[in-house]
Amino acid sequence: MLPPPLTLRPARADDAPLVHEFILAIAEYEKLVHEVTATVEDIRSALTGEPPQVEVRLAYWDGTPAAFALFYHNFSTFTGQRGLYLEDLFVKPEFRGKGIGKTLLLELIKLAGERRCARMEWVALDWNKPAIGFYEQLGARVMNEWLLFRLTEDRIRSLAFD
Repeated sequence: MLPPPLTLRPARADDAPLVHEFILAIAEYEKLVHEVTATVEDIRSALTGEPPQVEVRLAYWDGTPAAFALFYHNFSTFTGQRGLYLEDLFVKPEFRGKGIGKTLLLELIKLAGERRCARMEWVALDWNKPAIGFYEQLGARVMNEWLLFRLTEDRIRSLAFD
């Protein structure tokens, strides 16, 4: 049961500007605003495609937008089942310490269970000690043996079309 001033709901197409604001807020927190190229229309399209590319849960505290979690499904070849991948979870600073982040994460864990996901995964920046501690308290384990690799859009285009 949610604390009385807290409400959660799935994002709709008309929430794209709010989701975009949260994306900019988490990018600012992570000192990565310079990497954000997503537009409100990109977010709207991702939320409403057939099938949608992403899902978002919005958290409101006394009717005020307080947090968001953006996620999508991936697939494990080892388990032969889909998983839930949490791309971003962010609570505005003025709403931290109220259990909103934990409630959002537990909501996604419940959703992963209902959807029969074999895994739920996410990443955290190595300097974000509060988040790492929070995740470990829930029983999540750091996958130190795995390294994240990334090709950016320009490199993808170069390799794909050269």
